[in-house]
Order: sequence, then C-alpha cells, then structure tokens
Amino acid sequence: MAEESDVEKTEPASSRRLEQARQEGQVPRSREIGAFLALMVAASTFWMLGGWMMQRTSAIVKRGLTFDAEVLRDPQLMLTRFSDISFDALVSFGPFVLALVVAALSSPFFLGSWNFSGKALTPDIMRLNPLKGLTRIISWSGLLELVKSVAKASLIGSVAGYVLWSERGEILALLGQTVEAGLAGAGHLINYSFLIIVLSMLIIVAVDVPFQLWQYYDKLKMSKEEVKRESKEMEGNPEVKGRIRSLQREAARRRMMSAVPAADVIVTNPTHFAVALAYKSGMSAPKVVAKGMGEIAHKIRSTGAEHGVPLLEAPPLARALFRHAELDQEIPATLYAAVAEVLAYVYQLSEWRQQGGNYPRPPRDIPVPSNMVPEWVDGY
Repeated sequence: MAEESDVEKTEPASSRRLEQARQEGQVPRSREIGAFLALMVAASTFWMLGGWMMQRTSAIVKRGLTFDAEVLRDPQLMLTRFSDISFDALVSFGPFVLALVVAALSSPFFLGSWNFSGKALTPDIMRLNPLKGLTRIISWSGLLELVKSVAKASLIGSVAGYVLWSERGEILALLGQTVEAGLAGAGHLINYSFLIIVLSMLIIVAVDVPFQLWQYYDKLKMSKEEVKRESKEMEGNPEVKGRIRSLQREAARRRMMSAVPAADVIVTNPTHFAVALAYKSGMSAPKVVAKGMGEIAHKIRSTGAEHGVPLLEAPPLARALFRHAELDQEIPATLYAAVAEVLAYVYQLSEWRQQGGNYPRPPRDIPVPSNMVPEWVDGY
C-alpha cells in the first residue's frame, strides 16, 4: 500500500513543475475562449461597421465593373486602377481583420499569458505515431471532447432555432419589401441573430475554462516520491547539507581558535566554560574573540596556556559572558564593571611580569548582575 501511494499522483504541482511545463509549451488552453472572442468581435464589428463596410464594398464593386476604354488600351492604367481598388478593399476590411487579430492574440491572457516555447517547435517523430493519435481519440479525454462537441452543437442549434422562430414574422415581412429595404432589414436580422447565437457560447466558455484548468493541473500532479526528489534537488540532500554545516562549523571553530593567542584574558568556569576577551587601543569596549563549553572550552584554555594568555577563574562572569556575549562582538554594557576588574588584574599581572614585585591578587567576588547569570547553560 505504501508503494502504491508513492506512485499515485496525489500532490499538487509545485511551482518548479509548472515552470518546466511552461518551458515545454504546456499551458492551459481553451479553444472555446478563442472561438468565442473571434466570433464576438466579428459580430460586434459587423454590428457597428456593417453599414459602412457594405457601402464601401458596393462602391468598389461598381468601380471594378465600370469599363473605361482608355484604361483598357493602357496596361499601366489598368495596374494603377487595380492597385487603387485593392487599397480601398484593404481600408474597408482592415478594421475587421485587425479586430480579429487582436481577439486571437488576447485569448491566451484569460488563462494566464502568452507563452513561447522552442521545445514545442522541436521536431518529434513520435507525434506522427498513428497508434498514439488513435489512443488519444479513444481515451477519456477524447470521449469528453466528443461529448462537449455534441453539447455545443446542440446548444448553438437550439439557440439558432429559437432566434429564427422568434423572428419568423420579420423574416416573412421581408418578402413584401423593396430590394433596398429588404437587404437592409435582412442585414440587420442577420447581425442580430449572429450576435445572440455567439452570446450563447458564453455558457460553453463558462463550463470549458474551469474544466481545462482542472485537467491541466490534474495532469501535472506529482507523486509523493517526486515531491521528495524535487525537494532534495532544490534544497540539497539532507546528509550533504549536514556535512556542509559540519564543515562550516569546523572552519568557524578553527578561525576562532586562531584568535585565542591574541586575547588578553580567558575567563573560565573553571572547567565547563571559557571565554577569551581582547581589549585593544581604539575599541569602545572589550570584545569576545572565542568562547565555548566542554571540550571546546578545554581547547581554548590549553591554547591560551601555550601562548601565555592569563586565565582567570570567575564562574558567574564566565557563564554570563557565554550566555549574553556574541562571538566577535563587544560585551554587553551591564558587564562593563565586572570585566573592568578583570582587565585591571590583567594589567597588574603584565606589570608584575615586566618589573617583578608582589604578585597581584586575582579579583574575588566580581560584581555580576544576578539577572545576567544563568542557572543552567545547555546542561551545565
């Protein structure tokens, strides 16, 4: 059962999967939106510009059928006249063609946006496989397309029949009108019927668009195993990431240990914690150059001892510095007074090493605010 659940595509497509699909030319498409927009624009254009287009078309036809003896004798004039007539036809039908082009280019925005993919243009011999094409035809998708086509034809046919029946009086009245009035009435009736029939396609679009979106995202669903594999590819293998973090910590630890010899003092717990402090000319406050607990604390103490860095046992201060002071950062202001006593001892110790005399007494009972001393730090 676990293997079956891993193979089943039950997870929604990730953003990466969707982007890969777009790069391959797979985007949600609805032919019904394109057809509806094209027909709607055609009906609207005829409704608004039909009279003007008919007048210009009539004038072009009359001009083309009018014979001029001078034009017939001069081929150059014939070409000029043909060019003029062609330009008039282009001006007459240009707005209509332009509107259809805009409608065709705008339809993809209703399901996303334009998408150009070079992969979709790459030749693929498998597209010519007749068995694969036959499989698409007899598949559930092909059956749904057949049902949709039948429903669409039934709906449009029913609306067309209703419109013709409701306008039967107007149609019969055309028989008793003059040719000019009859043509004008017939044109108006055709435009009206065409517009109503096209508007009925909104029902088809309202059903087809959600279906196409569902089908598209359902096709791109992923199995649990694919999600895990993609997550590893995007974020990296957990084992590799853990190894990288371990190497980063080790590198940071080596950099920290290299700063211990330059420290002025190491404050210890005395065994569990160690914090190395440095205070040089120009610093506004002492800075933590190394800190650690357990084995790292032992290594800090041993490294400091090898390079002659003074060690001072001050458990409350060591715990407070370990908890509240960040590496390579200045100590908190609330610990200035406590650290000042430590540095005063370090300076006295330096003077003793240079000049001799009485050995300086290490400070005892260093004043550390009680709220800065943690009771427990990671089990210590």
